[in-house]
Amino acid sequence: MPDGIEYVFRDDLNAQRVFPAWLEQELRSDHAGETGAIWIYRGILAVSKDPDVLEFAERHLKTETRHLKEIEALLRPKGRSRLIGLWRIAGFVTGALPALFGPRAVFHTIEAVETFVDHHYQQQLDRLQPIEDLTRDLAAVRAVLVDCQADEIDHRDEAAAHVTDAPGIIVRAWCHLVGVGSGRAVAVARRF
Repeated sequence: MPDGIEYVFRDDLNAQRVFPAWLEQELRSDHAGETGAIWIYRGILAVSKDPDVLEFAERHLKTETRHLKEIEALLRPKGRSRLIGLWRIAGFVTGALPALFGPRAVFHTIEAVETFVDHHYQQQLDRLQPIEDLTRDLAAVRAVLVDCQADEIDHRDEAAAHVTDAPGIIVRAWCHLVGVGSGRAVAVARRF
């Protein structure tokens, strides 16, 4: 592999996988992010009373749960973030807090989160793209990332369709905080 240190591990199916070290770090951040996403929707479901928001959150919770399972199938258990409890709490707060303020705040929050996630997945795909002959395992990783990214774009676009007005200053500040926090969370999750 042209990028990073390679390692080999055996998963539950005893299939041998070889990934560059940078990719394990990215998958660790993806695992943390999908865990956080599940808890965002759980936070929304715990607080919101709006039927449209609840239906939206229930549907997208199922998708995020599938994403987490797909990432877990790629990433060895020892390679996962040791801060899973923190990602659950952060996710719950990120969902519950805007739900206290109503559907508009929820949908703007989801739009902000999913915009960040789209860019995060795209950076990983861009890094995989130059590898001419992807191994079967790297091609499988790429396929999962493409699938997850497409779903996250759909979530973003659906959330954006629910709000036709620009967010006010408080929601804009909150969404900025969500974006900055997501970036910092990725940096931490890559390491821990």
